[in-house]
Amino acid sequence: MTDKTMTPEDVVARLHSGMTLGIGGWGSRRKPMALVRALLRSDITDLTVISYGGPDVGLLAAAGRIRKLVAAFATLDSIPLEPHFRAARQRGAFELMEIDEAMFMWGLHAAANRLPFLPVRAGLGSDVMRVNPGLRTITSPYEDGETLVAVPALRMDAALVHLNRADRLGNGQYLGPDPYFDDLFCEAADRAYLSCERLVDDFAAAAPQTLLVNRHTVTGVVEAPYGAHFTSCVPDYGRDEPFQKLYATTPWPEFAERFLRGDEKSYQSAVETWHEEQT
Repeated sequence: MTDKTMTPEDVVARLHSGMTLGIGGWGSRRKPMALVRALLRSDITDLTVISYGGPDVGLLAAAGRIRKLVAAFATLDSIPLEPHFRAARQRGAFELMEIDEAMFMWGLHAAANRLPFLPVRAGLGSDVMRVNPGLRTITSPYEDGETLVAVPALRMDAALVHLNRADRLGNGQYLGPDPYFDDLFCEAADRAYLSCERLVDDFAAAAPQTLLVNRHTVTGVVEAPYGAHFTSCVPDYGRDEPFQKLYATTPWPEFAERFLRGDEKSYQSAVETWHEEQT
């Protein structure tokens, strides 16, 4: 058994420009934001990002770090369209492969099972096929002869996910209402890095179904309290809606200057100061 604990900086030191990076969570929910912020403090760029997109995508897009995005959406949930993603996309800052949510999920399943693709019905008869001319169809070899979409595996060099609890070996537990496919992200990647709200010694009293991520899929573990901020990490905390609104309405250079200049401790301190100013 190996102690896999790391710092955010240790994780980023293992990443590199030009890689394919998966980011777990869903929209503005349980995103590994502390790891994304650490990535922004590096000079890593030219990334292919695979994500059910939220502010992780927005931050990386605004900072010019994305070469290609594979996503089913990019949303802040209470704000339907991620504004920094939209601005970057409108100026043609990166290539986009936008696919149906079910297609995305089966792309993760294909990668997790080391398959080149999986067949699905989702996408047929829609503009998904038109805007993604690289997608192919396949005919069932059985009597039905049905035509299906061959969704390519969403294979990743590395994945970043955030869970409520983890141990030092790399086992991860979620306590909220939805796993958000974080286990598939870990299984679909060559390496996976798990941040958590709190490290625990064991999961003796845990319901088995909450033990989402298995240590054999995890390369490193980071204890990062409030590491999903400003997204939600239920039940530890909800989404910081006032701060999310600030993020969505503040010009990127101004936001980055105030909140992203220092390390994670500096970020948390700047957020606390901002909230104090509002009261």
